[in-house]
Amino acid sequence: MNESEIISLWKQGISKNKLAQIYKRNYNNEVKLIRMTVRNRFEGKFISEYEALSRIEKIIYKYLFTIKD
Repeated sequence: MNESEIISLWKQGISKNKLAQIYKRNYNNEVKLIRMTVRNRFEGKFISEYEALSRIEKIIYKYLFTIKD
């Protein structure tokens, strides 16, 4: 998920906690796909819901502060 997708979902009314769950699921699925090959089996790190919430909040706050300027 990129920043524009996150902002658009947030504007539609999805809470930041639900966005964090969605972001975590997408991110961890991408890591699983990378790890499927033998060469990259130890690459990437799974994230927790707390880490996902932190990333979502940074994106939302950055968006809110750029609107006010």
